Amino acid sequence: MSITFLQNHNKKIYFTLISVITLFLIMDYIPWLSFFAGYMTPPLSLFLGLAFALICGEAYPKFNKKVSKYLLQYCVVGLGFGMNLHESLASGRQGMEFTIISVAGTLIIGMLIGYRFLKINRETSYLISSGTAICGGSAIAAVGPIIKAKESDMSVALATIFILNAIALFIFPIIGHYIGLDQQQFGTWAAIAIHDTSSVVGAGAAYGEEALKVATTIKLTRALWIIPVALVTALIFKSGGKKIAIPWFIFYFIIAIVLNTYFMNGMTQVGHGIASLARKGLILTMFFIGASLSVDVLKKVGVRPLIQGVLLWITISLLSLGYILIS
Repeated sequence: MSITFLQNHNKKIYFTLISVITLFLIMDYIPWLSFFAGYMTPPLSLFLGLAFALICGEAYPKFNKKVSKYLLQYCVVGLGFGMNLHESLASGRQGMEFTIISVAGTLIIGMLIGYRFLKINRETSYLISSGTAICGGSAIAAVGPIIKAKESDMSVALATIFILNAIALFIFPIIGHYIGLDQQQFGTWAAIAIHDTSSVVGAGAAYGEEALKVATTIKLTRALWIIPVALVTALIFKSGGKKIAIPWFIFYFIIAIVLNTYFMNGMTQVGHGIASLARKGLILTMFFIGASLSVDVLKKVGVRPLIQGVLLWITISLLSLGYILIS
């Protein structure tokens, strides 16, 4: 079977893969087939999406982008119905101190590596640094208009973060198991060291139930830093009056946790059911995210932006891991 044949039939293959993933997820609700549902994990779903995009080419790119964005948000809110407010506050509080330090530190180190050392233009370097510091693509989308970044700057930064996100989803759980991180430690590390919410949630889900809760809570708390960072960015780049893109789904996530904690005490099965459905939705989301990658996206990423992204990522990963292990 040739590559040309696969590319000519990429839409059929696309829907076939989605159907297969969905079928595996549905098996979880069939007692004698639930064992097989465990084989469909977030990394595997992402791998299928990436393999499809790089071998068969893009299919429905606008649909992939839109569905992955909104499905992720709905699923994150759904996860809130399986979480307790008091436990979530405890998890978020433990990662808050380092979150504050790491956000500011990542922005500064990122600009030193990209703008000063690698001589990347200021806009692209700042976008990559912001995406690494806060929450990947959401942060880039928020600060891009404020610094008046060109479409090419946005594309390079987004592509860089996307590639590193895909790698993180695969390697972080492996590293975590290898060095013996517990659920709390891994969830905290993933939330700080992985760029985008989607990959943080995917890595947490692959590591364990508690890691998923910790990673989601800390990452969404971290994502709220979009607002102060955007305001500071407007002052630095002298671009007052620009609209800040606030990730409203984070507040819905908090509402879901409050509802589950105080108003659904007698309906625990309902909350667990919604959270379970959300976790399955996240696995499907990973496929759409992977299928959004293309050869064109890879070509947009120059060597220097990728070097900045990798060096900054390694620096933050090692520093945050060291902090977690000694704290």
